[in-house]
Amino acid sequence: MSLNKKCFAIFFLVLSVFQGMAQKRTSPEKDSILTENLDEVIVTATRTVRQLSSLPLPVTLIAQEQLQQTGVTRLNEILNEQTGIVMTPDATIGGGEGVQIQGIASDYILVLIDGVPVVGRSSGNLDLSRFAIGNIKQIEVVKGPSSSLFGSEALGGVINIITEKPKNRKINGQVAHRAATFNNQNTTINVKQRKEKVGYSLFIDRLSTDGYNLAPGNGTQTVNPFFNYTFNGRVFYDASDKLRFFLSGRYFLQDFDIPSGTSEERDANAHLRVDHRFSEKSRLEYELYYTRYSTNEQTFDPVNNDILLDNDFDQRLFRPEVRYNHSLNSGTLTVGAGYNFETLDRSLFADQVSFDSQYVFAQYDFKPSEKLNLIIGARFDNHSEYNSQLSPKLSARYDLNSNWALKGSVGSGFKAPDFRQLYLDFTNAAGGGYSIFGKEVEAQGIQRLQENDEIANLVVDPSELGERLDAERSIGYNLGVAYKKGKLRADLNLFRNDFENLIDIRILASKTNGQNVFGYINREAVYTQGLELDVQYKALENLNLSAGYQLLYAYDKAKETAVENGEVFARDPNTLQTVRLTKEDYFGLENRSRHTLNLKAFYEVPKWGANANLRVVYRSRFGLTDRNGNDLLDEFDDAFIKGYALVNLSFGKRFYKNYQVQVGANNLLDFKGNNPLAAQDNKVLVNPGIQLFTRLSIQF
Repeated sequence: MSLNKKCFAIFFLVLSVFQGMAQKRTSPEKDSILTENLDEVIVTATRTVRQLSSLPLPVTLIAQEQLQQTGVTRLNEILNEQTGIVMTPDATIGGGEGVQIQGIASDYILVLIDGVPVVGRSSGNLDLSRFAIGNIKQIEVVKGPSSSLFGSEALGGVINIITEKPKNRKINGQVAHRAATFNNQNTTINVKQRKEKVGYSLFIDRLSTDGYNLAPGNGTQTVNPFFNYTFNGRVFYDASDKLRFFLSGRYFLQDFDIPSGTSEERDANAHLRVDHRFSEKSRLEYELYYTRYSTNEQTFDPVNNDILLDNDFDQRLFRPEVRYNHSLNSGTLTVGAGYNFETLDRSLFADQVSFDSQYVFAQYDFKPSEKLNLIIGARFDNHSEYNSQLSPKLSARYDLNSNWALKGSVGSGFKAPDFRQLYLDFTNAAGGGYSIFGKEVEAQGIQRLQENDEIANLVVDPSELGERLDAERSIGYNLGVAYKKGKLRADLNLFRNDFENLIDIRILASKTNGQNVFGYINREAVYTQGLELDVQYKALENLNLSAGYQLLYAYDKAKETAVENGEVFARDPNTLQTVRLTKEDYFGLENRSRHTLNLKAFYEVPKWGANANLRVVYRSRFGLTDRNGNDLLDEFDDAFIKGYALVNLSFGKRFYKNYQVQVGANNLLDFKGNNPLAAQDNKVLVNPGIQLFTRLSIQF
């Protein structure tokens, strides 16, 4: 059954369940919209306030206290310590890291700040190291398809960075400075105040480093020196008990010191939200959001000063949205509608391009009985460049008793073809003259090359050029059990994510110079499946222990079938003989580890104002790419990075009530490791080794 048919099947199931149960009246529940003082509350999973322990969805909450005690300063650092979330090196696209959730690549993970999306995926990955966490209240991670609420790019999950609100009537805040290895200097200033109807906050962060070189002797640095600034100002105004305003502005600037070149990055956004409460049960939210991300990157030939690379990137998004929440006797109804207008001006494109889309969504979160909670939702997106998408989702939680609960969800997600896959028009003169064309410009690109007598052979039928790309789609399943009693909490989740129409690169033509012309096509079908286990235990009054484990299998369906049919071969490096691969020889998708594990211990001594924490993150071996030419990652490839553990440790001590000193070490065991894709005489390491830090903060 195709994914679209599955989506409609889920949608009609949703409707039937809704019609059958919505009329059942139970004893009145406490209004989930009005309940804002619960411990560990989540807003991302349902776009309403819900208690974490009551949700039917797999959700990770990273609280402010954990952020402060670990001593980390950037979003990517803290995410890497969570179960089922991995920061993966991107060795095939030119460096950097991407976030992976349940084996789903970073291209398919939506990142939000206070509920609105950030942009800036110049090559698929979103650089999470540009997000400072000094003014964050909590980070919420929803695993699995979330397009029923958030649309495109939420195919694999959502990460929502939620900033803190001012509460104190007096001016208060924090000034802090952190110094670390590689002359890494990080200064933050956070000022906030809440007085009667008005609240405000101002956050400033500066980070700089000398960079580091993991391959001495090659003449260049692995990470170049850079500095960046983050400015975030927010204003809260309560006009009355029924009308509230929120205004936020954020600006980020980063500049790399690159020999014979320049590299500058800017990220800015403005966010206005109006909360209009009509009654104790009804509320409207109006939201207006604008963001712009731009880069300017140039590389020069140091001899004759010729430009070798000119890569300007300027992406803008404008989005108004309105949401309506209404509390019923048995639950909460949420409906909404919005509009996206997005433009991209890039030097690798022939012209400036734009998207626009309209969407509507609805969700009903209700309890047909005292022990059963159901969440039914769907979203419809109408886009200018691809077929309309329907994304339904159904989640359920059943409390067996006060200690045990069953929970599960099934839903669909989608990701629209991005600007690069539609409009890229690039010829790499420095790389031998290969060309890449997006789907919307490939016909014109091929025609232009033919007119210039640069095409030796057209590989595809001319009628296939310019055929519309479909949105990539997924169906995600999560089934789990939760246990809570006394000092022990445990969650076990089984997951399966099936993807269709994944966009892949194919050869369109061969050039007269021996190079190829590449384009994009919907082709791949893959899946990820496995289990996640989270355990938390309060061993002593001030000692909290936790552990998390993920088992992951991730395969390309077509390649898995080819292996099972005995159609794939490889050369055994030990015997130097060609052998037919078996299912056990096929390792799976690149950059996925079979096993990941984290162990954490947080200890506090309140009478001394001291705390300590130890965090261990283990990742089993993973492969970077196919190296033996059979188009899949198998046990005979020499592209594997061995499993490793990162041990992070920090201590904190408060003095004179308002002063705190923190010292620590990330990667305490000094793990480095080699990149198997690097040249034999110029090994490039995966990790820079141990990183020591100290931090002084002053509260006022």
